[in-house]
This record gives sequence, C-alpha cells and structure tokens, in this order.
Amino acid sequence: MEHTRARVLVTGSVQGVNFRAACRDQARTVKVGGWVKNLPDGSVEAVFEGPQAGVQRMVSWCYSGPIYAHVDHVEVEWQTTTNKEFTFDIVW
Repeated sequence: MEHTRARVLVTGSVQGVNFRAACRDQARTVKVGGWVKNLPDGSVEAVFEGPQAGVQRMVSWCYSGPIYAHVDHVEVEWQTTTNKEFTFDIVW
C-alpha cells in the first residue's frame, strides 16, 4: 500500500464553523495521520499522511469542509512522507 503526504491550506469562512473537529473526525475515519490548525489570517492548515486513497479523500473533503464552512480556495502541496504521522490531532 503506497503512502503519501499532503499539506493543505484552506481559505474562506473556515474558522468558527467546526472545520478542525470535522477534519479530525474524517481523517480518523479514513485512518490518515497528521494535524490541522487555525492560522492567524483566518485560514486553516492541515497535513495528511497515510495511504494514498485516504489522503486523496481528505484533500477532496477540504474543498467543501463541514456543513457551515464556505471554502474559497484550497492549495495543495504534495510532500515526501515522513512516516511520523500516525494519529490525527488538532494543534494550536
């Protein structure tokens, strides 16, 4: 099973709408490691690492996010895996 890693930056109305918690729950469901956090400019940054299908599913999910989010733009940077992301957490 091939593993991959993606860093995602999501802009729009993505803070205060349960984006991080919903992202964590989705990532844990598809068994992807990494983290998600709010940035001072109002965007959300996330890193997903794990099976390619799961990471791709999470990247796709970021284009819509949870029900009350309004995503304007998603920037995806594909990175080399670190093999250090086993759980998915909200970081501050």
